[in-house]
Amino acid sequence: MQSTNFTIPARNIRSSREMQPGLLPAAITVVRWLARKISERRNSNALMELSDDQLKDIGLSRGQTESDVHVYSRY
Repeated sequence: MQSTNFTIPARNIRSSREMQPGLLPAAITVVRWLARKISERRNSNALMELSDDQLKDIGLSRGQTESDVHVYSRY
């Protein structure tokens, strides 16, 4: 049995980088988004564990802690 050898011209070979140029940046973006969401959830849980008097000390009400818009506002 003879094996046939053949060569593939180099111009037809693509590296994995050329095929998927945005894979690493996209993965980094997803990991950062996930880390931010986990952090937000931890902060929310910590606020929900505070008593009403403790919330009043930091200038929040129970209703504000339950509102994602207020708690996670970046302004």
